[in-house]
Amino acid sequence: MRTQLSLLGLALVAGISSASVNAKDALQFKDVFAFKYAKHTQLSENGQVLSFSATPYRGNATGQVYDLTSNKLISEVARGTKPIINKTANWVAFTQVPSLLEKETSNKKDDLKNNLVLVNTRTGQQQSFAEVKDFTLSDDGAWLAYRLDKKADQTTTDATEKSSEITPDKKDHAFDLVIVNLINQTTHTLDNVFSYAISSTGEQLLASQSYSDGNDNQVLLVELNNHFNHSVLIDEPGVVATNIVWQPNTHTAAFMLGNYVNDDIRRRNYRLQLWQNETLTTINSANPDWTIGKTATLSWSQDGERLYFQNRPKLAAKVAAKEYSDPASLYDFATIRDHKGLHIWHNNDPEIKPREQQQWREVNKNRHYQAVYHINGQQVVQLTTPDLPNVALNTNRKALLGSSDRPYLERVLYGGFFADYYSIDVQTGNQKNIISDSPFTPSLSPNGDYAAFFKDGQVHLKDLTNNKLSTLTKAINATFANDQHDYPSAQPGYGFAGWLNDNSHVLVYSKYDIWAFDVSNNHATRLTQGKESNTQYRVITLDKEQVGFDKNSTLLLTASNLQEKHTEIAKLNLADNTISKVLSGKKRFDVVKKAKHADKYLFTEQTYQQFPDYYQTGSHFKKPQRVSNLNPQIANFAWGQKPELISYKGFDGEDLQGVLIKPAGYKKGDKVPVVVYFYRYMSQRMYDFPKMELNHRPNLPMFTSNGYAIFLPDIRFEIGHPGKSSTQTMINATQKLIDLGIADKHKIGLQGHSWAGYQSAFMITQTDMFKAVVSGAPVSNMTSAYSGIRLKSGLARQFQYETGQSRIGKTLFEAPELYIENSPVFFADKVNTPILIMFGDQDDAVPWHEGVQYYLALRRAGKDATFLQYEGEPHHLKKFPNQVDFSVRMMEYFDYHLKGKPAAKWITEGEPFTTE
Repeated sequence: MRTQLSLLGLALVAGISSASVNAKDALQFKDVFAFKYAKHTQLSENGQVLSFSATPYRGNATGQVYDLTSNKLISEVARGTKPIINKTANWVAFTQVPSLLEKETSNKKDDLKNNLVLVNTRTGQQQSFAEVKDFTLSDDGAWLAYRLDKKADQTTTDATEKSSEITPDKKDHAFDLVIVNLINQTTHTLDNVFSYAISSTGEQLLASQSYSDGNDNQVLLVELNNHFNHSVLIDEPGVVATNIVWQPNTHTAAFMLGNYVNDDIRRRNYRLQLWQNETLTTINSANPDWTIGKTATLSWSQDGERLYFQNRPKLAAKVAAKEYSDPASLYDFATIRDHKGLHIWHNNDPEIKPREQQQWREVNKNRHYQAVYHINGQQVVQLTTPDLPNVALNTNRKALLGSSDRPYLERVLYGGFFADYYSIDVQTGNQKNIISDSPFTPSLSPNGDYAAFFKDGQVHLKDLTNNKLSTLTKAINATFANDQHDYPSAQPGYGFAGWLNDNSHVLVYSKYDIWAFDVSNNHATRLTQGKESNTQYRVITLDKEQVGFDKNSTLLLTASNLQEKHTEIAKLNLADNTISKVLSGKKRFDVVKKAKHADKYLFTEQTYQQFPDYYQTGSHFKKPQRVSNLNPQIANFAWGQKPELISYKGFDGEDLQGVLIKPAGYKKGDKVPVVVYFYRYMSQRMYDFPKMELNHRPNLPMFTSNGYAIFLPDIRFEIGHPGKSSTQTMINATQKLIDLGIADKHKIGLQGHSWAGYQSAFMITQTDMFKAVVSGAPVSNMTSAYSGIRLKSGLARQFQYETGQSRIGKTLFEAPELYIENSPVFFADKVNTPILIMFGDQDDAVPWHEGVQYYLALRRAGKDATFLQYEGEPHHLKKFPNQVDFSVRMMEYFDYHLKGKPAAKWITEGEPFTTE
């Protein structure tokens, strides 16, 4: 009798197959653990240093530092994560975390401490500092300040005086701060530091000292020199400073000052303090009834002329619940009812209670509004208010895009998200309406005088100085409305590339091209020629704080061939509208970073077989140099064939494509088992390197390395009939593989998760084409799911069916027949395909009992259905053991049904419940 390997053995030792193909090894599950990705990538401002954390899927990360001048790896830091490069790039600082073994075996996570490792970028030498809570480096690299992750001396008073203590907030912890002169290694220590920051000049440090009794709390200014002279700026019991930010290139600092005397955290008032010219000044809100709370943020504009801060109206006094204080209070109705647990759901509420609760916790409980202090004019301007609460903050802009969704909160239940949009003048706070009741975000010119927006299939321009409206795209022979939109909602546009800095032109995307519209006369200029070659051009934005483009600048573009799916890099010269390809080939190229003050770019290139390592180049993009080589082991594995594009027809005759990846060692004429993995559009992944991880998706190389073909088809939907339309499209796509003689028609499996989980669950009620299905988190009954709640967002699920992804387009009351027609649970008796259903029982997107409903219906109909319930998991598996377990079971399930391998015991017998 053949010995059966255990599940653990399959996952960690043997994998699914140990066969070699063409003298290369078949990929095993344990091999996935070693694949590394670059995390927290940092490129120095001078372009000379690159650093990141090479992080394996399972294991200990390694911090890496590269000298880009010599193009060499100069240092590696064991367990180094989250690198930070100071501005002059003489240091890279890594947070060194405990080992994976320590994390997995420790019973007290708080006992695990991080270290700090500094790498000298000139020598590659390392300095280590143990048990570091947090740290900062000066811009010039002369100073390091870090807090020791050890409890500081918590009191300066006698224990008998506890009644007079002013205690800090529960989550506010003070630690000893060590200041290190990195030039001569002298050190200085401040005790009980809660917050601190080094000036941008590297000459001073501000620190807030906080003690458990509050008596000796103070704010200090420390001179960073050999003497470490202190100046006490504020000295009062309970005082605490937060959010210390230094103005660029000066000795001016801003911070928020509060006092623990008020132990009501939400109602404690903080003052905005400005330390300038050795004087401390309070910056007050424009409205005297407004104040600042603890969670407010501070930031400077790049030129240091504006200080952005947040404030809010003063909160009403807290009403304390009545407490039981004497025998009579035990029978007092008012006191008793004050201890009730109740939420009232009222029809006039703008939001349903779960959404209101979620928004309260994450947004509204500590909501602040944006204001700005103009340094030179010494003037505070309020930018947002409760009536206009949101702003897209870019501290370098003269005008900001504000929005309010308040009038449309109820419509979110069934119609999606809408808002009113405004231009907000940073200098004056004046607001000008751009568009109301819009599902799409407008684009605002740098000076705020113009805005462009998409509505009714066209791009419109609004002159905000006189409210004149004009339609920019009506007479142009190009597609500006997204023609892949198959939802029962307003068709979106392709978006905006941005504006010229002089506000003269807005750059708009059509399906293929970039168009420049002159705001003075609406004249249109096509800047690219993508339509002729089926190429979609888009601007690459690497600087998120960029306001606009100079009229003679050169823009980097992605050039994506929509037919052949490769993505190249091009340059567009705005001075003469010439385009030149700079990175070309049947690959996917991505420019990921540019040095702030140097002609240095990082980019990646990838295919299904080529990992996206980093390359460096200048703006000419000539003779790029490869920098990293994170996964050389790829060469050892039988990875799979070069992906191919397969063309077929959609349900309505539309031309669609899918990506076919044949197994390693495939020979012409072979008919092989196929696993179809899908969601919506997938063919754009033609040149993507596959994610080397184990989760709710199939690991593609795991299948193509072990004898399977993988097929990634595009799917289109008919509004009102998403189930039938996607099924017909899938039948057409899969039949094409059979007709080509590639797929063994008796060995085709289907896998999808969430929306694709629904589709796969529905498809087997309509066709017997598939021999096994793995369906993750599917909706099975649209009639019950329609009025459910998305637990993570607190939103009602109705909008998904009426206007969103589920694409019914009508209410349950208007078209109950459509909800039934598209619900697999009503047709469970028609299923002849074995199905494996997977759900986390804490799914925060799809109610997990949707899976239970389908399983029970299939079971009642006598069908082959297995249900995997992962405890404590949300919509996507998060716990590593569960990710591995499901990946192994998915492969075992397909191996049994598509390859005829012996069934794992759980497939034929299940597993009994036990608590042992």
